[in-house]
Amino acid sequence: MALIAGPTASGKSALALALAERSGGVVVNADSAQVYRDLRIVTARPEAEEERRAPHLLYGYRDGAEPCSAADWAADAREAIGQAHVEGRLPILVGGTGLYLRTLLDGIAPVPPIEAQVRAEVRAFDVADAYRALEREDSEAAARLRPSDTSRVARALEVIRSTGRSLAEWQKDKVGGIGGEIHLVPLVLLPPRDWLYGRCDGRFDRMFGQAGIAEVRALLGQGLDPAFPVMRAIGVREIGAFIRGELGREEALAAGRTATRQYAKRQYTWFSRQPPPEWPRFTVPLDGRGLDNALAGLDARLS
Repeated sequence: MALIAGPTASGKSALALALAERSGGVVVNADSAQVYRDLRIVTARPEAEEERRAPHLLYGYRDGAEPCSAADWAADAREAIGQAHVEGRLPILVGGTGLYLRTLLDGIAPVPPIEAQVRAEVRAFDVADAYRALEREDSEAAARLRPSDTSRVARALEVIRSTGRSLAEWQKDKVGGIGGEIHLVPLVLLPPRDWLYGRCDGRFDRMFGQAGIAEVRALLGQGLDPAFPVMRAIGVREIGAFIRGELGREEALAAGRTATRQYAKRQYTWFSRQPPPEWPRFTVPLDGRGLDNALAGLDARLS
């Protein structure tokens, strides 16, 4: 199985498509925002013409009203990868969501279902109160997390309250990972930051056209919980503020560009440090000769 990972706008999708066309492979999405059918343009999903050139799986297959967890996606990815192997096709996993990749390869902690009352109580806290509670009940988790990280703080707090064990203790015994069952050929894209950030700006500018605005308008019209993953996709907040008249066009453009670059920066840091050191890092811009060289390198390692 090939794995192409890296920050947003680094050229992952183009490389995956080129490899799929050359090998007869199947592209499998590992981007947490691109699983939702509500946002093709705003999440920069492959275009319909690109999807016709090679099979693309797990793109736009979930409704935004039904949040997709890392465990949900990993179960679907295992099935898609297994089917590709049965058909004798190369699965090409591509995306920038580190949690998804880690869950698929390393497995997930077998945490029991959270008691409904505990979940309701925790989710009713504002993030500051939740973090203070976590400091009292699981100080090690609180020390690892940013006080503003709403989702992870709530998760750690509900686990300790519902199970009596910290999330870190549960994570010592992960199950379901496929990393030991497959031959993995990974490549991490880490192009020059100035090139990457320029592409981030261009990507958001394209999102902020009539079609992208229409996507966000339709999504907001569903009245979904703002905490749902689809509502937190990069661009939704900024375009939504423009739609509501809270930001002018240039202000929303500037805010969206900044948010996209900041997201890419966080991903860049994660992929620089977290994957195993033996995973190759490709640091050349993926345009022209760079794309050809990356493709040739993958071909050589897969043969």
